[in-house]
Amino acid sequence: MARIITFARHGGPDVFEYTEAGDLAPAANEVRIRVKAIGLNRAESMWRRGAYVEPAKLPARAGYEASGIVDAIGANVTHVAVGDAVSTVPSFSMNDYGMYGERVLAPAHAVVKSPAWLSHEDAVAIWNVFVTPYAAFTEDARLKQGDVVLIPAASSGVGIGAIQVAKQLGATAVALTRTSAKRDALLELGADHVIVTDEENLVDAVMRITGGRGADLVFDPVGGKTLARLIDATRAGGTILLYGALSADETVLPVLPLLSKRITVHGYNLFSTTTDEQRQREAATFIFDGLRSGALRTVIAHRFAFERMADAHALLERNAHFGRIVVTV
Repeated sequence: MARIITFARHGGPDVFEYTEAGDLAPAANEVRIRVKAIGLNRAESMWRRGAYVEPAKLPARAGYEASGIVDAIGANVTHVAVGDAVSTVPSFSMNDYGMYGERVLAPAHAVVKSPAWLSHEDAVAIWNVFVTPYAAFTEDARLKQGDVVLIPAASSGVGIGAIQVAKQLGATAVALTRTSAKRDALLELGADHVIVTDEENLVDAVMRITGGRGADLVFDPVGGKTLARLIDATRAGGTILLYGALSADETVLPVLPLLSKRITVHGYNLFSTTTDEQRQREAATFIFDGLRSGALRTVIAHRFAFERMADAHALLERNAHFGRIVVTV
């Protein structure tokens, strides 16, 4: 029997339990996957702790992104076949499906056939990482060539993706990181500038880079107390996209700077793109073309065996890694 990972209470990584999967016969519009790799997201850590945007119905499963081999399909599934290498795109509720398992069921709309040249590990280091900034920059922010983008938490998986996507779209990528330990890696990845926020005045540094104008776009997964400084660093008429809430501090919007500078602040998630067939296809084409050309590349920080999912989540929550954490099955 195949094992899956569940949790019956909210808490730290130790709440994970390995259980038998039971009946995994795919229903109509479902695909069964023999999993080879799983990519971890901070959303799954928040889900486990009961701090996600959607409450988990306990006992719960977890996991958005897995790759592997199709070993059964339900009725109406025509875009993949048994034996195909595939990966899953975050486009469903984890109350309905969870990708942490040796064999899993996935909704057909979330299953994408992998190119022959893409490894299983790389296949779980692309969707959240690249679709999140791609959709934000092309659909929500309408990023233009030459725009200056501030990228807080730049060493995270999505931060690394945002640097590369911004560069591919012709923008200037300004990576924000708390310490200088990751400066060289961020520059090597393509960041035009790196601001070390524990050592530099964020607003002064942005104004120096932009000639006093401020950033056109801020792509922020953190919120909390630093949002006020990001507003100060944004140009008049600029945009701030909040796509996460990693800070434990309350996020307060200072009203006067918003009014005087006419800054737009709004929430963002990738689901409007991944749940739309045409948009998902366009995003996949952008990503696969970028990977093939070398304009985009995956960065895998650490690999863990399936039996060490708790250890992988503990590392995820320390925020000390550079790139993606992958669990192999």
